Amino acid sequence: MDIRRIEQLRTLEEDLGYIFEQPKLLNQALVHKSHANEAQGEIVDNERLEYLGDSVLGLGVARLLYDVEPLLNEGDMSRIRAYLVKEETLAQIAKTIDLGPHLLLGKGEARQGGAEKPSILSDAFEALVGAIYLDGGFEIAFRFIESIYQPVIDSAGVEMIELDYKTRLQEYCQARYKKAPTYKHLGAEGPDHDRVFTVEILLGKRSLAKGRGRSKKEAEQDAAEHAMRFFE
Repeated sequence: MDIRRIEQLRTLEEDLGYIFEQPKLLNQALVHKSHANEAQGEIVDNERLEYLGDSVLGLGVARLLYDVEPLLNEGDMSRIRAYLVKEETLAQIAKTIDLGPHLLLGKGEARQGGAEKPSILSDAFEALVGAIYLDGGFEIAFRFIESIYQPVIDSAGVEMIELDYKTRLQEYCQARYKKAPTYKHLGAEGPDHDRVFTVEILLGKRSLAKGRGRSKKEAEQDAAEHAMRFFE
């Protein structure tokens, strides 16, 4: 790493409240595969750290919910955790801690606004969590996760349960129509690294709503939200 990059990472460390013993881990967490591909093997991308960070983040958020919300049951905690670790939430967190300007992107990806794409930002945040875990261990990673999520939980509380539209729609349809909605995947569009999926919800043969998202699950939630707003 050159001096400019080292100084940039030091500034990020100060903002994050964590100083890496191995700064190369922080740098790797910010390397998108498009940049690594252009470097032709000289730089490792963040995908392995993202994979690790996804698991660490899930466990950390689960522990945080277990500790701070003792009245929540298993189902409620699962719903809230799903909201807290979904792509949209992670991308917003990444923007809040200003990860975008520190990302290393390929020239083409940078021109296409990759530093603002939710999929890239959310992946980078997961990779950052993975890097902190490797550098300092789980307790250090958990304290970082806690510092990020505690304000979110304090402000939203158990109201986050209401954000699981699929569960709400399922319960509503079962109670009123005695049948469960089904989800039909209509396809995807866009390049592999930035695909958008479309889903339709059916109740029997009746179409309730359609939704779009960066993943099939996100598209299903979007469609369920539209359906619930129609019923309400």
